[in-house]
Amino acid sequence: MITVLLIEDNEMNRDMLSRRLERKGYRIVTAEDGRQGVMLAEQLRPDLILMDLSLPVLDGWEATRLLKSSADTKDIPVIALTAHAMTSDEEKAYQAGCDDFDTKPIVLDRLLNKMRDVLNK
Repeated sequence: MITVLLIEDNEMNRDMLSRRLERKGYRIVTAEDGRQGVMLAEQLRPDLILMDLSLPVLDGWEATRLLKSSADTKDIPVIALTAHAMTSDEEKAYQAGCDDFDTKPIVLDRLLNKMRDVLNK
């Protein structure tokens, strides 16, 4: 079973997306802020990380930079999830090391396609 670490501070978004992905057969582990997400990624080594960019404690851009700079976590694909739909936000996410980018509100089929693509690379 594929393990996905969902790093999302909004409880409603976290619960809704977790349930939807679990119904599709994914094992979901969640974190509420960037620091907790980095720690869980280091401990669990998930197959994929879904990273909200606007996080407390440590934002998603910095959390991604830390993950991608560590030999232990650099190969875990990261998909940025954000309500920030500006081209500059997408570019900033890629510069931080994200493997893909998706905007909120989440369109499940679109996200699932992106998840499959990064997992198959």
